[in-house]
Amino acid sequence: MSILRIEGGHRLSGTIEVKGSKNAALAVLSGVVLAQEPVRIFGLPRVSDTKAKLTLLEQIGAVVTHHEDHVVIDCSNLTDAEPDAELVRSIRTSFYMLGPMLARLGKARIPQPGGCRIGARPVDFHLKGLALLGAVIDQSGGSYVGLAPKLRGAEIYLDFPSAGATQHLMASAVLADGQTIIQNAAMEPEVVFLADFLNKLGAVIEGAGSSTVTVSGVEKLGGGDYRVPADRLQAGTFMLAAAATGGDVTVTSVLPEHQAPVMSKLREAGVWVDQGPEWIRVRGDKYLQAVSIKTMPYPGFPTDIQQPMAALLATANGVSTVEETIYESRIGHIDELNRMGAKIRLEGRTAVITGVDHLQGSVVEASDLRAGAALVLAGLGARGETHVKNVKYIDRGYEDLEGSFTSLGASIERIPIEEWEATAQWSG
Repeated sequence: MSILRIEGGHRLSGTIEVKGSKNAALAVLSGVVLAQEPVRIFGLPRVSDTKAKLTLLEQIGAVVTHHEDHVVIDCSNLTDAEPDAELVRSIRTSFYMLGPMLARLGKARIPQPGGCRIGARPVDFHLKGLALLGAVIDQSGGSYVGLAPKLRGAEIYLDFPSAGATQHLMASAVLADGQTIIQNAAMEPEVVFLADFLNKLGAVIEGAGSSTVTVSGVEKLGGGDYRVPADRLQAGTFMLAAAATGGDVTVTSVLPEHQAPVMSKLREAGVWVDQGPEWIRVRGDKYLQAVSIKTMPYPGFPTDIQQPMAALLATANGVSTVEETIYESRIGHIDELNRMGAKIRLEGRTAVITGVDHLQGSVVEASDLRAGAALVLAGLGARGETHVKNVKYIDRGYEDLEGSFTSLGASIERIPIEEWEATAQWSG
């Protein structure tokens, strides 16, 4: 247990390379159970979610070998053992292993998943799709129990373009008999990344990144090598941090097209943004202008960036609005930002932000991963010291976030909670 201590007012500058995508890595670690030969994965982010996922794989018989720059995963001898319920509840994507395990073993049992508390995230789309593929799934004793002697191809229409359901069903269909067509599929880059990974192992997936994905079933998948692409959400966080501190930061190893909505809104707010083939440079301006944002499935403005964006807009000139259309409870950052002097009120699912001159450092608590990132950004741009508690949420998706910001000139450090509490008590 630890907290982040941030001394605000330091202008960020320099170049930073974005690490591997947490969301892409978690999807790959669900799909890897389809492989009957060892797989080498490079660039796997060292965050708590991926560590938990690797442990889950080991609990169902995978052999995981860690090397300096890659991980080898051998799923040739999987079992249908039920993974630890507490560990499954710690990460949402544990549920996405259900379909691939059914495809490999014909049966599987997965405890109900957990994850950040950002609103209802029903698995109806997943269950309906798996049923169309021929799986029989029941809920028993807090777990999903599935049987599927052999999955078969099907036509699946998603009522909402869910990235998780698209990835789950796409991977599940790889070993099914015949062809599967997923309509109204999510177009997120992470869907494309997963398809690329599975195709490297022998799958036949076409159309990933469009609204229609076609999977032609194969007998088995082999092994291979794969590098996890850069995390577009991490990149967006660094871009917003540059703007929040009036800094000048170049983010590398990114695809600018993945950041189009974020770059557009930054420019609209008066931030200078430039780009190249695999880099984006952001130079902040002291006087930001209010903007309106509405989260949408890709290629719209990403829901995972709206909370950090709210931290930036807290000091913009005028009234900004941030409408959340994906998760109804992604609001844990609002009260904490207000504690720092922001003026944010909630109207339905829209945060109305009246810009203030500056934020003031305070003691705040992260309620989920991206809320934690928002509070760190607020602290970087605020006056005085900010202490961010519940760092465990931040560690779910950012590898050594304090080290990354320190390399850009921030004053931020991780302190054991006991040491912080003792200091706070001594100071009165």
